[in-house]
Amino acid sequence: MIIDTVELFLEKYNLLTPKNNIIVAFSGGYDSLCLLNIMKQLSIKYDLNLYAVHLNHNWRGEESDNEEINCRNYCHDINFYSEKLSEDIPHTETAARDARYEFFKRCAEKFNSCIVLTAHNANDNAETILYRIAKGTGFSGLEGILEHRDIYYRPLLSVYRNEIEQYCEEKNLNPNNDRSNFDTCYARNKIRYEILPKLEEISPNIIEKINKLANNTREINNLFEKELKLLEKYSADEFLKLHNIYQTIVVHKFLREKHLNYDRKKVEDIVSFINNSKNSKSGKTYSLTNNLWLFASSKEIRTIKKENLQLPEIDILSESEYTIGEYIFSIQKCEKLPEKFPEDNEFIAYVNLNEMNFKLRQRKNGDIIQPLGLNGTQKLKKYLNEKKIPNHEKEKLIFLCKGNEILWAPGLGISDKIKVVTVPTHVIKLEKR
Repeated sequence: MIIDTVELFLEKYNLLTPKNNIIVAFSGGYDSLCLLNIMKQLSIKYDLNLYAVHLNHNWRGEESDNEEINCRNYCHDINFYSEKLSEDIPHTETAARDARYEFFKRCAEKFNSCIVLTAHNANDNAETILYRIAKGTGFSGLEGILEHRDIYYRPLLSVYRNEIEQYCEEKNLNPNNDRSNFDTCYARNKIRYEILPKLEEISPNIIEKINKLANNTREINNLFEKELKLLEKYSADEFLKLHNIYQTIVVHKFLREKHLNYDRKKVEDIVSFINNSKNSKSGKTYSLTNNLWLFASSKEIRTIKKENLQLPEIDILSESEYTIGEYIFSIQKCEKLPEKFPEDNEFIAYVNLNEMNFKLRQRKNGDIIQPLGLNGTQKLKKYLNEKKIPNHEKEKLIFLCKGNEILWAPGLGISDKIKVVTVPTHVIKLEKR
């Protein structure tokens, strides 16, 4: 019985705690209708709070609206929530998938839940593996769909589509019939209706065999992954000492955990990027999404979020405190000598100032600095590179300037032009609010 399969799955992951808030992704098709019907029974048995959530993709006008109405009507005694996508969303499989998972995240926050059940089945898994093979996958891609990832759980992953359809018939359930599921212009539908039937002619029970391949691959990958660190625990040098098969496994795992779409080319591109970054003084970045980047240097590999925060320039005309972004800059007369002058990497400095007419700002093209102890100036860009400041960190730095000349780079050093010769006139400081 499918209900027993689902119940055992939920027990495996300790999800049957009374009053648990459980979300079911509900399109109204065979798979999700079967899952929601089962969860309705289990929610009564285990005293669970059940929520059905439906995303109207708004691709088929009135037909999409009617499917949403059908879902709402079925959920007359189940908590139901729906949203409708803008018509501006591209009509592609990737865009639809991204929109769905963003919707599920919003629902998880709205209903204070860390459990989202999706109705992927064994047939879906086989289709996904064939799709990845066609796109070019590595060893990890043959694992197929994971039964648990982050907040997402897939109780029907071991159940075949014909079993689900039989369940719906026995329970007199009337699923939505999305016409787009039969449109073979979409790659997954072409695999489902054209490629898998041909493979079935060559090898009967092909879906079962592909799922066994996925299970075996997953077991082997688990053994490999126990021996390997997460990508962000490596430096570029350490990563590149791994065998290339291990490099591929580590990158695959990284992309899965970040919920990023990938194919073999993307994995190879990331490995190549890390290789090209190993000798970079300030590291390099690789775009993963619009606002997520992979940073790699000889010292570390990590993800960063792209931030283009443009702060206003602040005039420094007197001894006082000034706010800039999340920082407070202070400049005060020096009342007494410090026991020990700060190091360059500290965010406090003792200086000699003859006037008070400066600006506090971020860097600009053409900025220069005369580093302490040097006779001439150099470009700020070269100075920051010598300090091995990553490119993405340079945009966040704040400087005390006069014209295009940097007088103090907090945490990096002061200009020779404001060095203390005998007694400092002022003490300057930058600290977080």
